[in-house]
Amino acid sequence: MSDLPFYIRTMRGDDVSALQEFAKGHENNPEYFLTSLDEQLQDKRVVLIAFQDGAIAGYAHLNFFPLYQPFRSMGIPEIQDLYVHPDFRRNGIGEQLVTACESRAWVEEVSHIGIGVGVAGNFGAAQRLYARMGYIPDGAGVVFDRQSVSVGEVRAVDDRLCLMLLKTL
Repeated sequence: MSDLPFYIRTMRGDDVSALQEFAKGHENNPEYFLTSLDEQLQDKRVVLIAFQDGAIAGYAHLNFFPLYQPFRSMGIPEIQDLYVHPDFRRNGIGEQLVTACESRAWVEEVSHIGIGVGVAGNFGAAQRLYARMGYIPDGAGVVFDRQSVSVGEVRAVDDRLCLMLLKTL
Protein backbone atom coordinates (compact mmCIF):
# COMPACT_ATOMS: atom_id res chain seq x y z
CA MET A 1 0.00 0.00 0.00
CA SER A 2 1.38 3.38 -1.00
CA ASP A 3 0.62 6.84 0.27
CA LEU A 4 1.79 8.42 -2.98
CA PRO A 5 -0.88 10.45 -4.77
CA PHE A 6 -2.38 9.18 -8.00
CA TYR A 7 -4.35 10.77 -10.78
CA ILE A 8 -6.72 9.54 -13.49
CA ARG A 9 -7.00 10.77 -17.05
CA THR A 10 -8.44 9.69 -20.39
CA MET A 11 -6.28 7.50 -22.63
CA ARG A 12 -4.38 9.25 -25.41
CA GLY A 13 -2.86 7.79 -28.56
CA ASP A 14 0.63 7.90 -27.08
CA ASP A 15 -0.53 5.69 -24.17
CA VAL A 16 -1.21 2.60 -26.30
CA SER A 17 2.26 1.03 -26.22
CA ALA A 18 2.66 1.69 -22.48
CA LEU A 19 -0.75 0.11 -21.82
CA GLN A 20 0.14 -2.90 -23.95
CA GLU A 21 3.31 -3.41 -21.91
CA PHE A 22 1.50 -2.78 -18.61
CA ALA A 23 -1.25 -5.29 -19.39
CA LYS A 24 1.02 -8.16 -20.50
CA GLY A 25 -0.22 -11.31 -18.82
CA HIS A 26 -3.60 -9.70 -18.15
CA GLU A 27 -4.71 -8.83 -21.68
CA ASN A 28 -3.58 -11.22 -24.41
CA ASN A 29 -4.86 -9.41 -27.51
CA PRO A 30 -2.09 -7.08 -28.78
CA GLU A 31 -4.66 -4.97 -30.69
CA TYR A 32 -6.92 -4.47 -27.66
CA PHE A 33 -5.84 -0.94 -26.75
CA LEU A 34 -5.63 0.17 -30.40
CA THR A 35 -9.22 -1.00 -30.89
CA SER A 36 -10.20 0.71 -27.63
CA LEU A 37 -8.59 3.97 -28.76
CA ASP A 38 -10.44 3.76 -32.08
CA GLU A 39 -13.75 3.22 -30.25
CA GLN A 40 -12.92 6.11 -27.91
CA LEU A 41 -12.37 8.38 -30.91
CA GLN A 42 -15.83 7.30 -32.15
CA ASP A 43 -17.38 8.12 -28.73
CA LYS A 44 -18.29 4.47 -28.19
CA ARG A 45 -16.16 4.10 -25.07
CA VAL A 46 -13.83 5.98 -22.75
CA VAL A 47 -10.65 4.45 -21.37
CA LEU A 48 -9.50 5.94 -18.08
CA ILE A 49 -5.95 5.37 -16.84
CA ALA A 50 -4.71 5.74 -13.26
CA PHE A 51 -1.11 6.84 -12.72
CA GLN A 52 0.90 6.73 -9.51
CA ASP A 53 4.48 7.94 -9.12
CA GLY A 54 4.71 8.38 -12.90
CA ALA A 55 3.70 4.79 -13.68
CA ILE A 56 0.46 3.29 -14.96
CA ALA A 57 -1.29 1.75 -11.97
CA GLY A 58 -4.55 0.65 -13.57
CA TYR A 59 -7.28 1.36 -16.07
CA ALA A 60 -11.00 0.98 -16.69
CA HIS A 61 -13.24 1.20 -19.74
CA LEU A 62 -16.66 2.82 -19.88
CA ASN A 63 -18.45 1.23 -22.84
CA PHE A 64 -21.48 3.15 -24.12
CA PHE A 65 -22.46 0.25 -26.43
CA PRO A 66 -22.02 -2.85 -24.25
CA LEU A 67 -22.54 -6.38 -25.55
CA TYR A 68 -24.90 -7.16 -22.67
CA GLN A 69 -28.23 -6.62 -24.44
CA PRO A 70 -30.33 -5.50 -21.43
CA PHE A 71 -27.88 -2.65 -20.75
CA ARG A 72 -27.51 -1.79 -24.42
CA SER A 73 -31.25 -1.66 -25.07
CA MET A 74 -31.78 0.66 -22.09
CA GLY A 75 -28.84 2.94 -22.95
CA ILE A 76 -26.91 1.92 -19.84
CA PRO A 77 -23.13 2.23 -20.20
CA GLU A 78 -21.05 -0.57 -18.69
CA ILE A 79 -17.78 -0.31 -16.79
CA GLN A 80 -15.53 -2.99 -18.24
CA ASP A 81 -12.09 -4.43 -17.72
CA LEU A 82 -11.30 -2.60 -14.49
CA TYR A 83 -7.73 -3.60 -13.68
CA VAL A 84 -5.30 -2.38 -11.05
CA HIS A 85 -1.82 -3.90 -11.03
CA PRO A 86 -1.19 -5.95 -7.85
CA ASP A 87 1.65 -3.58 -6.83
CA PHE A 88 -0.85 -0.70 -6.65
CA ARG A 89 -3.83 -2.39 -5.02
CA ARG A 90 -5.41 -1.57 -1.66
CA ASN A 91 -4.94 2.19 -1.85
CA GLY A 92 -8.23 3.27 -3.46
CA ILE A 93 -7.27 3.31 -7.14
CA GLY A 94 -9.94 0.79 -8.16
CA GLU A 95 -12.63 2.70 -6.30
CA GLN A 96 -11.53 5.97 -7.88
CA LEU A 97 -11.54 4.43 -11.36
CA VAL A 98 -15.14 3.32 -10.78
CA THR A 99 -16.01 6.80 -9.49
CA ALA A 100 -14.37 8.40 -12.54
CA CYS A 101 -16.44 6.15 -14.84
CA GLU A 102 -19.59 7.10 -12.93
CA SER A 103 -18.75 10.80 -13.29
CA ARG A 104 -18.20 10.40 -17.02
CA ALA A 105 -21.54 8.58 -17.38
CA TRP A 106 -23.29 11.28 -15.35
CA VAL A 107 -21.92 13.96 -17.70
CA GLU A 108 -23.53 12.01 -20.56
CA GLU A 109 -26.85 12.37 -18.68
CA VAL A 110 -27.52 8.67 -18.19
CA SER A 111 -29.47 7.62 -15.11
CA HIS A 112 -27.85 4.21 -14.53
CA ILE A 113 -24.49 2.55 -14.94
CA GLY A 114 -23.68 -1.15 -15.07
CA ILE A 115 -20.78 -3.45 -14.36
CA GLY A 116 -20.22 -7.20 -14.57
CA VAL A 117 -18.35 -9.04 -11.84
CA GLY A 118 -17.01 -12.57 -11.92
CA VAL A 119 -18.62 -15.06 -9.57
CA ALA A 120 -15.44 -17.03 -8.80
CA GLY A 121 -13.69 -16.48 -5.49
CA ASN A 122 -10.79 -14.56 -7.00
CA PHE A 123 -13.28 -11.76 -7.73
CA GLY A 124 -14.24 -11.42 -4.06
CA ALA A 125 -12.53 -8.05 -3.56
CA ALA A 126 -14.30 -6.63 -6.63
CA GLN A 127 -17.65 -8.06 -5.47
CA ARG A 128 -17.26 -6.35 -2.10
CA LEU A 129 -16.11 -3.08 -3.68
CA TYR A 130 -19.09 -2.86 -6.02
CA ALA A 131 -21.56 -3.70 -3.25
CA ARG A 132 -19.98 -1.05 -1.00
CA MET A 133 -20.30 1.47 -3.84
CA GLY A 134 -24.04 0.80 -4.23
CA TYR A 135 -24.14 -1.66 -7.14
CA ILE A 136 -26.91 -4.27 -7.00
CA PRO A 137 -27.68 -7.29 -9.21
CA ASP A 138 -29.77 -6.44 -12.27
CA GLY A 139 -32.07 -9.38 -11.50
CA ALA A 140 -31.35 -11.38 -14.66
CA GLY A 141 -29.14 -13.98 -12.98
CA VAL A 142 -25.75 -15.22 -14.09
CA VAL A 143 -24.39 -14.58 -17.59
CA PHE A 144 -21.63 -16.22 -19.60
CA ASP A 145 -19.97 -13.98 -22.19
CA ARG A 146 -22.83 -11.54 -21.53
CA GLN A 147 -25.49 -14.14 -22.48
CA SER A 148 -28.02 -15.48 -19.93
CA VAL A 149 -27.30 -18.88 -18.42
CA SER A 150 -30.33 -21.16 -18.12
CA VAL A 151 -31.07 -23.40 -15.14
CA GLY A 152 -29.15 -26.66 -15.54
CA GLU A 153 -26.79 -25.26 -18.15
CA VAL A 154 -23.13 -26.14 -17.52
CA ARG A 155 -20.55 -23.37 -17.93
CA ALA A 156 -16.92 -22.93 -16.96
CA VAL A 157 -16.37 -20.91 -13.82
CA ASP A 158 -13.92 -18.34 -15.17
CA ASP A 159 -13.89 -14.60 -15.82
CA ARG A 160 -16.65 -14.98 -18.45
CA LEU A 161 -19.18 -16.18 -15.85
CA CYS A 162 -20.53 -12.99 -14.29
CA LEU A 163 -23.30 -11.35 -12.34
CA MET A 164 -24.38 -8.07 -13.91
CA LEU A 165 -24.82 -5.16 -11.51
CA LEU A 166 -26.55 -1.78 -11.76
CA LYS A 167 -26.32 1.52 -9.95
CA THR A 168 -28.57 4.57 -10.13
CA LEU A 169 -26.54 7.74 -10.66
